[in-house]
Amino acid sequence: MTGTSLADGGVQRAIARRRFLDLAFQALALLILILALGSLIALITDVWRDGFSRLSWDFLTGFPSRRAANAGIWHALSGSMLVILVTGTLAVPIGVASAIYLEEYSRRNLMARIIEINITNLAAVPSIIYGLLGLGLFVRAMGMGRSVLAGASTLALLVLPVIILSTREALRAVPPSIREGSYALGATKWQTVWYQVLPIALPGILTGMILALSRAIGETAPLISIGALTFVAFAPDGLWSPFTVLPIQIFNWVSRPQVEFQANAAAGILVLLALLLTMNAAAIWLRDHYQKKLS
Repeated sequence: MTGTSLADGGVQRAIARRRFLDLAFQALALLILILALGSLIALITDVWRDGFSRLSWDFLTGFPSRRAANAGIWHALSGSMLVILVTGTLAVPIGVASAIYLEEYSRRNLMARIIEINITNLAAVPSIIYGLLGLGLFVRAMGMGRSVLAGASTLALLVLPVIILSTREALRAVPPSIREGSYALGATKWQTVWYQVLPIALPGILTGMILALSRAIGETAPLISIGALTFVAFAPDGLWSPFTVLPIQIFNWVSRPQVEFQANAAAGILVLLALLLTMNAAAIWLRDHYQKKLS
């Protein structure tokens, strides 16, 4: 009886110790979350206080000026939207098709494993490397110059590994029973993928796509590397037009010593945040919409 009591006491102490460690870890994680959110709120509050007074319709539709009170961001805002539109047009079809092939059609051999490892590594490559690649490949070798197409192609290379990885994860989340049931009814491989697998994986694919494009819209280093202009007095009118984007324009204003341009930079940050939040909200809405359709 004494030995049994001692053993039970040891088990109880071990359980109590593990509960204490679990609670301590939860408290530490909560503290880190509060610190991170507090820092983010402080930064947004500071930017809001500095830039809210500059937000106006004239600021959104105006063009750059040497006078801070007359400067606007339409040239950079339209450049950002056009670059992201072309980036999505280039990256999304290639990324989704590559993920479908790798996940549904390719054989699990050495070559497939090498490709998968390379895609995973490319997703972690610093963005400046893609900028140098875009400078050598698109700007110089292919003769695109400092155009919207060159910038969008560079950003497409940047987000392509992320789109492939997120699409593959969405395809893997589809239950194998869906595929087996489709094959049992006589469907072909392509019919199973197109009519059964892709509709179920679509919410995850859309979420990964929007998040990848949200990353691209805030990138500055790749576009500066390919020679995107820091001062453009006009909005881009085509794929071959010179351009600038919101992050570069914000960087240009921040580098100036005048307080008025600092306020313009803060207002530009607020516009960029609003654009990013809009894209993320669209991703959430699309995900919930298609999940409701499937349920």
